[in-house]
Amino acid sequence: MTPVILLAAEKESAEVTDWAARIGWVVGLALFVALVYWLMREGWKWRGTLQGDLPELHSAPDDPGPVRLTLSGRYHGSTTAGQWLDRIVARGLGTRSRAELTLTDAGLDVVRPGANDFFVPADALREARLDKGIAGKVLTEGGLLVVTWAHGERLIDSGFRSDHAAEHNEWVETLNQMINKTEGAR
Repeated sequence: MTPVILLAAEKESAEVTDWAARIGWVVGLALFVALVYWLMREGWKWRGTLQGDLPELHSAPDDPGPVRLTLSGRYHGSTTAGQWLDRIVARGLGTRSRAELTLTDAGLDVVRPGANDFFVPADALREARLDKGIAGKVLTEGGLLVVTWAHGERLIDSGFRSDHAAEHNEWVETLNQMINKTEGAR
């Protein structure tokens, strides 16, 4: 009978949770996350300040002419041409959004609900190609329509993804034909 009493005597109660330490860790982690978010936001604003020399974006003309192509999809951002990680955030070009593209003889009209719309005149278009990535977005090979255009002193790559990826090839062909005609007329 003695062994049963010894086993019962060895049991101890469970440790009590130290709520003050636990709350301190949670508050500290929340403050750290808030600090990181604030630093990222300040970096975004600083990048916009550094790119402040970018001129105002064009708006679509009143009569752009007949529609050649339309595309519904997403705008993934703009970068300095040839540098797919150098995101341009000035003038709202860094804001991802839904996009409706319309190509006319006057140029490319980009309508973005919830973000700044912009227009690329036909004589500013330089190239269209299929690519796999642009700052912050990487897709399969050829999954992104990238349009290179001139604005002020800069060449800019803007990335779009259609809701129907099969449309990308037609856009590349049509844009490049239009660019070649415009260059021939210069």
